Amino acid sequence: MPTGKVKWFDNDKGFGFLTSDEGQEVFLHANALPAGVKEIKVGTRMEFGVADGKKGAQALSVRILDTPPSVAKATRKSAGDMAVIVEDLIKLLENTANGLQKGKYPDNLVRLKSLQCSA
Repeated sequence: MPTGKVKWFDNDKGFGFLTSDEGQEVFLHANALPAGVKEIKVGTRMEFGVADGKKGAQALSVRILDTPPSVAKATRKSAGDMAVIVEDLIKLLENTANGLQKGKYPDNLVRLKSLQCSA
């Protein structure tokens, strides 16, 4: 059975295209997906059978081999890095909170102190 990756897939419309490892574009319909699979991400590796349809090659009996890694998880900062950022933000807000009042701007002295704390 040939293998390939999902080039694009519209979950709302229920179809998309695969690109086989040989470079052939293959139509993929939601009915060909395994039972229980509702959504497919771009880059998902699949094994599939191919049949010639009216408009070209069509994927049949699709089996998911590997899903792509999450971009959000890959770029997420570690908890240790975030703790330092949050601590600095809390200190900055605590130092400026005393000089803030509704409808009034803080004095220049308060601004200087907040800038010194953030630097």
